[in-house]
Amino acid sequence: MTASTDSGYRPAVAQRVRTWFANRFAIIAAIVVLLYLFVPVAYTFVFSFNDYRKSNIVWNGDAGPTLKHWKNPCGAPGVCDALVTSLKVGGIATVVATILGTMLAFALVRHRFRGRSTSNVLIFIPMATPEIVLGASLLTIFVQGFSRFGLRLGFWTIVIAHIMFCISFVVVTVKARLQSLDPRLEEAAQDLYAGPGGTFWRVTFPLVLPGIVGAALLSFSLSFDDFIITNFVSGDETTFPKFVYVSYLRGIPAQANVIGFSMFVIAVALVVAGQVIGNSRRR
Repeated sequence: MTASTDSGYRPAVAQRVRTWFANRFAIIAAIVVLLYLFVPVAYTFVFSFNDYRKSNIVWNGDAGPTLKHWKNPCGAPGVCDALVTSLKVGGIATVVATILGTMLAFALVRHRFRGRSTSNVLIFIPMATPEIVLGASLLTIFVQGFSRFGLRLGFWTIVIAHIMFCISFVVVTVKARLQSLDPRLEEAAQDLYAGPGGTFWRVTFPLVLPGIVGAALLSFSLSFDDFIITNFVSGDETTFPKFVYVSYLRGIPAQANVIGFSMFVIAVALVVAGQVIGNSRRR
């Protein structure tokens, strides 16, 4: 009697375990993925307090955590200069790419012209091309093509390269927003005697603005984070990712961890603020 009861009990328990796991598989997988993604962020945060002597690769157990790197983020030579360069490049590239990409997205969605389908395909080429191929191609163009006009590898070649690949992401993002708009809203504005300019600025542009802002944030993130293309076309100019790459052999300085984690916090704060503002407008 006891043996038969045990043999019937075990399959029931196994079935409950399988059912519980199957019902929560998506949640468990999401937690594992998030932990995997945030481990480098946690490492960056922890080692920003490391009181290291020669290398910031191994935790210094002889001394406790320190706040001196947070008090002086520019303590490492060249780290803040590289950060300023990245911010300048990202700001210029974002503004130019957002303006050009938004206009191109409007042209592709709202107008019909010869070569429209080809243009839609060409937009994806910078996104689909491997960065190392794109960087080598741009280096060849800048050295062999534009050097005769006085353009040298440096700040402006980085800006031109970043604008080039950021435009594609702006076009794709703004296009998706434009294609999701309800055309009846613009038709209603025109029925109320609004001209083309009034319809655009009072109806179309406010509805597309979240997509434009999202495209701008994406462009800045891609520009600030880029290393491969930048390394090809930067010459002697140093951006923040390039500074981190050059420093890794001797151990990335804790000040770079401070700046990196601070940028992460700012990015998360902007995303959360955007979500809060968007939810408040829907209410």
